[in-house]
Amino acid sequence: MFKMNSENGFCSPADKVKRKTLVHGEKTLMVEIRLDAGGELPLHSHIHEQTGYLISGKIELSINGQIFTAHPGDSWCIKGGEQHGLRTLEESVVIEVFSPVRNEYID
Repeated sequence: MFKMNSENGFCSPADKVKRKTLVHGEKTLMVEIRLDAGGELPLHSHIHEQTGYLISGKIELSINGQIFTAHPGDSWCIKGGEQHGLRTLEESVVIEVFSPVRNEYID
């Protein structure tokens, strides 16, 4: 699958959060997430392994009770079932990959 870049396709799953599925295959799905400063995703968990990379900005990640401040170029991997959440300290852009595919993220 190949998909060209577009500003279309974003949804807002939470206040100050925009998410767009970029591409997916049989086993992985990649999303772009744009976060406004002051945004927050509360602690949650799901079966999907989640690997992320901070493109720009500054966020605070909570992963299994540990707090990490992420800067551009930092990355993380969250195992399925682990409690995690984030706070946006600056306007930020994140790329994340999920496995298995999150069917609810497919348009």
